[in-house]
Amino acid sequence: MNQMPLVHIDLVAGRTPEQLKGLVKDVTAAIAKNAVVPEERVHIVLNEMQPDHYSVGGVLKSDQ
Repeated sequence: MNQMPLVHIDLVAGRTPEQLKGLVKDVTAAIAKNAVVPEERVHIVLNEMQPDHYSVGGVLKSDQ
């Protein structure tokens, strides 16, 4: 079986490269364990949004 889990993560921009590396490492390990696939098969796409391109309750994150 040729499985390739593909994970999309949307976040508001502002995290350090070290934080993003930790995030993808931890998510990769969790997906590999629970989907029973090698870590090398896990693909992750990070979509970083600018704070003025995301809102909650009608208020832009850049205005909070």
